[in-house]
Amino acid sequence: MKYSSLILLAIFMVNTAIAQTIEVCKTCPINTVKKAISQAKDFDTIIIKKGTYKEHAIIIDKPLTIIGKNYPVIDGESKGEIIIIKADNVTVDGLFIINVGTSYTEDYAAIRVRNSKNFVIQNLVLEKLFFGIYIEKSRDGKVYHNKIIGDAVEEYNSGNGIQLWYSKNIQIEHNYVEHVRDGIYLEFSDGCLIKNNTSTLNVRYGLHFMFSNDDIYQDNTFENNGAGVAVMFSKRIKMYNNLFKENWGTASYGMLLKEINDAEIIGNTFEDNTIGINIEGSNRIIYKHNNFSNNGWAIKVKGACYTNTFTENNFLYNSFDIAYNSNVNDNVFDKNYWSNYTGYDLDKNGVGDVPYRPVKLFSYIVNRTPETIILLRSMFIDIIDFSEKVSPVFTPDNLLDNNPLIKKITW
Repeated sequence: MKYSSLILLAIFMVNTAIAQTIEVCKTCPINTVKKAISQAKDFDTIIIKKGTYKEHAIIIDKPLTIIGKNYPVIDGESKGEIIIIKADNVTVDGLFIINVGTSYTEDYAAIRVRNSKNFVIQNLVLEKLFFGIYIEKSRDGKVYHNKIIGDAVEEYNSGNGIQLWYSKNIQIEHNYVEHVRDGIYLEFSDGCLIKNNTSTLNVRYGLHFMFSNDDIYQDNTFENNGAGVAVMFSKRIKMYNNLFKENWGTASYGMLLKEINDAEIIGNTFEDNTIGINIEGSNRIIYKHNNFSNNGWAIKVKGACYTNTFTENNFLYNSFDIAYNSNVNDNVFDKNYWSNYTGYDLDKNGVGDVPYRPVKLFSYIVNRTPETIILLRSMFIDIIDFSEKVSPVFTPDNLLDNNPLIKKITW
């Protein structure tokens, strides 16, 4: 095995040492991208000079590096997919790709990666698209510094900005995505890193996970999307230091968790959302060092959610901190800061002497009769909330933060 690896490495080094550079321009002997690819040998570099190249269905079936100089335009003329990668060790860099075809039976993409590994897609600008970057049955790739701008209005006739399907170990970093259906979408894709991306103004989700495990997303911004972020039917997802902001609407939230287990949600900010986190059937999740600020509901817990821990989070000026639709609680709330806490700290140890009960009766009522929200600021509501706090009947009597912090937590 050792010798075969050395032989493969030697072959790779020989190929790269004799690689050629091919130039493409309107006045060059080679004036189309397809012609350059057909004449190129493995590990050659193709330089595409500034200009507009009206081509689609460009198939890259050998290891190549394709670099655009001064952002040449690849115009697909709305005829279908534009670039299809079918080989390992392909790099596509610095192109402006426009006019992807639209179809109700085919997921046409500006650039598709199929059954490939060790690919790099970077510094692209994609506009007038259906799907942007579509990665299927591929692995060990990088998607860096791309700008994807769609013009989606309805879900049914729009595609996603960056889509992964049955892929592994993909790094998606420093991309900007707007006005598509889902900014970033993962399905059956494991071990991926999604970092430092901005996904905004999308019709449905800024980020959407389905049946994907052991992924990390961190330091991303998800702002003003139709329904925020959805993480569904997945395990061991790590969600660190993301911003979920201004995801407003009757069915909107910063983040939806549905059937998620053994995850970590740490260091995130949920600000100005209808619901910060909407949770259904999710268990053994650690919520720590998150800021929930100025949301309608900071957290809404629905269905069977067990053995979750909420520790050292800030709950700041939300209309409701926690909504809970069960009178049984198996979750731990401890050492959080609650801006609505009115208790005292006589021993001056920074911890309130009176436990805080974050679920209000009025929250319970609004969950069942949404129209009652118009009574939010009335004195009557203050009275019924106080009575429920003294003698819980409709809310879990053990849903308490026994160590509420007196001061906002800083990290």
